[in-house]
Amino acid sequence: MSNKHQVNIIAVVDVIGALSDRSLLHGNLSMVDNGDYQSRAQGTPDLVTVVRPGQVVQWTVLALDLQTPVEIKSITFLGPDGQAAHPDGVPHRSEPQSADEVPEADSDKLDLDVWSGIVPQLPPGVAHKYRLELQMYEGEFSTLHIDSPALMCV
Repeated sequence: MSNKHQVNIIAVVDVIGALSDRSLLHGNLSMVDNGDYQSRAQGTPDLVTVVRPGQVVQWTVLALDLQTPVEIKSITFLGPDGQAAHPDGVPHRSEPQSADEVPEADSDKLDLDVWSGIVPQLPPGVAHKYRLELQMYEGEFSTLHIDSPALMCV
C-alpha cells in the first residue's frame, strides 16, 4: 500500500440517459475510486470508498458524452435515518476545490465539477452515506441526486 494522502472518486454520468429516465440509476451513473484500500461496489452508484481520517477525498464528475454538461451541485452527508446530517466534523456540504471555482451569484454556470474535503475522525467500519447531487443543463428536472455512495474509515 502506498498510503496516499488523497483518494479520487470519479463519477461518470450518462447525462442523456439520466435526463431521459429522470434517474441516476439504470446504468446512468458509474462511480470508481483510486484508494489504497478495498473499496466496495466499484463501477456502481453504490460505491463505498474506504478512507482514513485526515485523508483528502476529491470528487470529480465527468459526462459520458463530452458535449453534455454535468456538474456537482452539492455533496451532503446523511445520518442513519437518510436525512442530511452534520456529525462531528463531517461537512454538510463539501467545498469547491479552489476559490476560483466558487460561482458568482448571477452566474449561469455552477462550474463545480471537482470538489474535495478532508475525512474527519469517524467510527471505523461504518459506511457514512452521502447525497451526490448533480446539475445537468437547466430546467425543472435537470438536478438529480443519489443517496447510495458512502465513505468508510479503516
